[in-house]
Amino acid sequence: MCYSKSLTKEEHYIEEHFGRKFEIPLLYEPYYWASGFDHPNVFIIPQDVPESIWPSIWGLVPGFAMDNPEAFRQKVNTLNAKGETVFSTRSYRDSIAERRCLIIADGFYEPHHYNGISYPHYCKLRDRSLFAFAGIYTKMDEELYTCSILTVEANDFFAEIHNSKQRMPLVLDTEFEEEWIRPDLQKNHVEELIRAGFTKDEFEAYTVTRNMYAKDYQKNTPEAIRKVDYPELGRQQRLF
Repeated sequence: MCYSKSLTKEEHYIEEHFGRKFEIPLLYEPYYWASGFDHPNVFIIPQDVPESIWPSIWGLVPGFAMDNPEAFRQKVNTLNAKGETVFSTRSYRDSIAERRCLIIADGFYEPHHYNGISYPHYCKLRDRSLFAFAGIYTKMDEELYTCSILTVEANDFFAEIHNSKQRMPLVLDTEFEEEWIRPDLQKNHVEELIRAGFTKDEFEAYTVTRNMYAKDYQKNTPEAIRKVDYPELGRQQRLF
């Protein structure tokens, strides 16, 4: 599961890394923390316009809900799409077949539960580089996208972190990023990417302030990604 993420890199760095320009650069600002429940703009490379980076509202609105997206969002959480059922879920099945995207990030947050308490962990690649989630999207008009992040069963590393649900977002290996948004990809190939496309690059994760769970705490600051040690976690904390 992935309900909050970061993208702290400057615009020029992202464009250089992915070899694409922002279509609407004025909408991009680096951020340390964004919650999907606020339905912020995230930035995607969509299958239908793969030469550009576009803003997209986090929280996919399917075609049948376009008339009243707010009512749909109050009933259904589409921040994540479960990889195992994405082809059979009504809200996602058209998008996974025809509208896949790369969702750009450089980190995300996952909870770890210990003695009934949740400890937020910031997860990033060890070299702090950019990566792309496997995503799906819809278009509400020519320039307005909505999207969801695919999730899969956690590998051994993320199962230790997200130890209640044992899920993880599908971070694509760099060799599969362009393949994910190929328009001619067949269903069996998409299923194989969902099953085996997770990055081979090494992740690390560490505990951050539990203020991230506080309603009135200003989360979009460097404090959000600053390591905080919790003595009570002991060895459990050092596993990551």
